Amino acid sequence: MIYIRDIASYIPNDYIDNYKNSERFSESKDFIDSKIGASKLSRMPEGMNTSDMAVKAVESLLNKTGLNKQDIDALVVVTQNGDFDGLPHTSALIQGKLGLKEDISCFDISLGCSGYVYGLSILKSHMIEMGFDNAILVTADPYSKIIDENDRVTSLLFGDAATATLLATKGELLIERPLLSTDGSGELALVKNDYLYMNGRQVFNFAATKVPNHVCKYLEKNTLAIDDVDLFLLHQGSAAIIDVIVRKLRVSKDKVPMDIKDTGNTVSSSIPLLLEKFINDTTKENIIISGFGVGLSWATNLLRRVKNA
Repeated sequence: MIYIRDIASYIPNDYIDNYKNSERFSESKDFIDSKIGASKLSRMPEGMNTSDMAVKAVESLLNKTGLNKQDIDALVVVTQNGDFDGLPHTSALIQGKLGLKEDISCFDISLGCSGYVYGLSILKSHMIEMGFDNAILVTADPYSKIIDENDRVTSLLFGDAATATLLATKGELLIERPLLSTDGSGELALVKNDYLYMNGRQVFNFAATKVPNHVCKYLEKNTLAIDDVDLFLLHQGSAAIIDVIVRKLRVSKDKVPMDIKDTGNTVSSSIPLLLEKFINDTTKENIIISGFGVGLSWATNLLRRVKNA
């Protein structure tokens, strides 16, 4: 069995004041607070690249856990905005910068906001197949690389961050089997002429309709009720999206934390940033994670705390 043992993160100190940012589009403070939810948008500093953010997150994880670099069997990176347009793969660059051993499995996963849920499942399966004891899943997808600052839809929303999750044969949370979904029939979010284009209204409608049904389908498939779940950690797309999913699930807001205020939407990093805060909270035994976004792609899974793991 494969568990999440621990999580660490890197959030840049640089940021955009989103209240001032919104004035350019004649939007109010109330709009930012109620609809977007982010008063700050974290920004990767000038001169830093995707792999540099990832290295900081991994170094923090190693310091936190005391894991020896030589004991890392695999390094997997979820990103769609790697160094040098993704060639070579960002995980290889991180391996070199950290000085990890050569007989290590390194590869990237090109997924956005569903990437953490997918990544856990892919890396878990890889570890079981290879007989690995320790592996690290990194999320680092700085959308600041592809945002047009004059685009109202995207420039008020996205922030930069990186996380590193240690998967091991012993740990805090058992990774169960996910439910994974895709609809590539539309073009609601894509890069055009080096900039991110997103149909905000349709992406909102997608999240509002697909995600609650997906979570309920997952619970039913695994014979779980809403009350059996201690936490629902949803991708932090925006305050409005979280609010509508909470209403449709008919779940207490206390069970659905929101943590977008000081970072913005950090893409695949948003769920592990939340999970980092609860990893050692033994009162939270059943945790549902659900990511959704560009693709369109959405994924739901259960993390289950097992005593004496």
